[in-house]
Amino acid sequence: MNKQAAIIIILAAVTVGQVFGHCQIPCGIYGDEARFVTMLEHTKTISKSLSEIVKLSETPGANANQLIRWVTNKEKHAQDIQDIIGDYFFAQRIKSSQADYARRLKLAHSIIVHAMKTKQSTDTASADLLAGAIEEFRVVYFGEQKSE
Repeated sequence: MNKQAAIIIILAAVTVGQVFGHCQIPCGIYGDEARFVTMLEHTKTISKSLSEIVKLSETPGANANQLIRWVTNKEKHAQDIQDIIGDYFFAQRIKSSQADYARRLKLAHSIIVHAMKTKQSTDTASADLLAGAIEEFRVVYFGEQKSE
């Protein structure tokens, strides 16, 4: 492989995440509801990962490779949620002109914190708290009444 081909491959590897991230122009392609569905799917994957990590940790030596894979999976999905909140909601959808601006900021921040907490431990309740925060934000975001 020549030097130019190696440089192209390295540049492609470095920028691949940027290519698939959401653009920061008002393209109108991405739907708000789809972002919530995606975040909740990530949360289910995090929950499954947490359960598998706890189970596999009973015999860590024999399960070292799978443990690493589940931890990596959990981290990726938690980061994906944080990226959606930052790149989509903070950058584009939450606006200071909105009447409930402060509440939306607080709820979106809560999601980021809960996603971070799923990275920090194997407490399966952290995924439930994350899902609850996403749902609460969804209700406020769309102006729906919470069913009690």
